[in-house]
Amino acid sequence: MLDFAPEPPIREGVTELRGRMAAARAEMARRDLSALLLVSPENIYYLLGLDYQGYFAFNLLLLPREGTPELITRAMEGPTVAARAPDCVHRPFHDGEDPMAAVAAALRSHVRPGEAIGVEDSAMFFPPAIWAGLRRELPELLWVGAGDLGQHLREVKSESEIASARRAAALSVEGMAAGIGAVAAGGSESRVAAAVYSAMISGGSQNPGFAPLIRSTQILQQEHVTWDERAIEPGEGLFLELSACVRRYHAPMSRTVYVDEAPPEAVAAHQAALAGLEAITATFRPAAVASDVYMAWENAVNQVHPQEGAPRHHCGYLVGIGFPPSWVGGGEVLGVRPGSGRLIRAGMTFHAMSWVTEPTGYVISDTVLVTEDGCEVLTRAPRDLTVV
Repeated sequence: MLDFAPEPPIREGVTELRGRMAAARAEMARRDLSALLLVSPENIYYLLGLDYQGYFAFNLLLLPREGTPELITRAMEGPTVAARAPDCVHRPFHDGEDPMAAVAAALRSHVRPGEAIGVEDSAMFFPPAIWAGLRRELPELLWVGAGDLGQHLREVKSESEIASARRAAALSVEGMAAGIGAVAAGGSESRVAAAVYSAMISGGSQNPGFAPLIRSTQILQQEHVTWDERAIEPGEGLFLELSACVRRYHAPMSRTVYVDEAPPEAVAAHQAALAGLEAITATFRPAAVASDVYMAWENAVNQVHPQEGAPRHHCGYLVGIGFPPSWVGGGEVLGVRPGSGRLIRAGMTFHAMSWVTEPTGYVISDTVLVTEDGCEVLTRAPRDLTVV
């Protein structure tokens, strides 16, 4: 028997959650949607505060223009939903049953034939069989793509969200320092990963959306490949990209480390990458255009050391709430890239990345917050060329 009162689950403040719900409904009204179907963990968490690992199975939030939201999940998740998302109705389906039937029943209780339903139809968490079954089952409804609605609401962070990002950034810095401290000739990449996880989790981090990315610069271009048990060689470069996670908010950063000594080409690449990152942070400010930030980065890099290969596809992306399998906040990477007309707004957080390939591969990145008059680096850690 417990001899103390258990603490309630950590959730976003009720007032903030209700404000988010009101903002979502206002956007639904603007688009003349009678209901909204959301399936990505990031959007469901943003509106309900539901932080759990049950998102591996089908979850769907039905948000009607008026009335109580309904969350369709496996029946076994009932106690979790009741404790962590008490402001919604749980409509369960049992294992072996078709979740589509539960979604259709929920829709019939909230909308009338001919009404428009916004659907997060581009999300990877919406199985095609369920989506197709819904359209067959309810042909009388007007289905409208609304995959951008949740992301639009989440772009600008509140003060409480920024506080979580700041805490995540501090833990990311601790994890990076521990990882770099574990790099040694003859040591293993897995030892580096263990040091990163130990520092972040012991400091208070949740499981991040991405595992830390740790690999030799010899295979730097094999993106999203991470550590194995191989031994680190003398003179080798090692790429580390990681993020801690606080209340599902992330603050990624990356550094490139050399063992024993750095070759001359690494010195030149570091100078180019550093110039690029400084240009990004100098250009991020309210009303800036994403493509202009990209051009500032590209120009700064090329002034130090021209890049002969194909240009990098982006120099950063929006970041915030993230659930496995990533920390980017959904299936679409909202990057700072050529041709993007996205306006930068105060309260956005970005993973600003300066990735160069000439004269050798080198990466340095930080999470930044766009402020009213510029940009603040949240992952404040040394940017020097590191040799261990």
